[in-house]
Amino acid sequence: MAPKPLQPVAVKLMKAVIFAEVIGVFCAYGLFQKMDSSRDFRKMMNCRFPSILEVYYKSNEWAGIYGIRETDRKAWTAKQV
Repeated sequence: MAPKPLQPVAVKLMKAVIFAEVIGVFCAYGLFQKMDSSRDFRKMMNCRFPSILEVYYKSNEWAGIYGIRETDRKAWTAKQV
């Protein structure tokens, strides 16, 4: 009896990888939108995941949108005083 070919398994695996990537893209987009719309959420991200917030700031700077980082820092320091 001949072993089953691996092609169906490879197709299922490829579909699972593509599905995971699509879910990841939608989650990243949702996170970006949430950070883009809420300064309080950006402050929470600054406390918990500063590297992700840095990616947000850099992506906006690469897109030509400057000043978000400085505006956030001014607002956060004003709330502390």
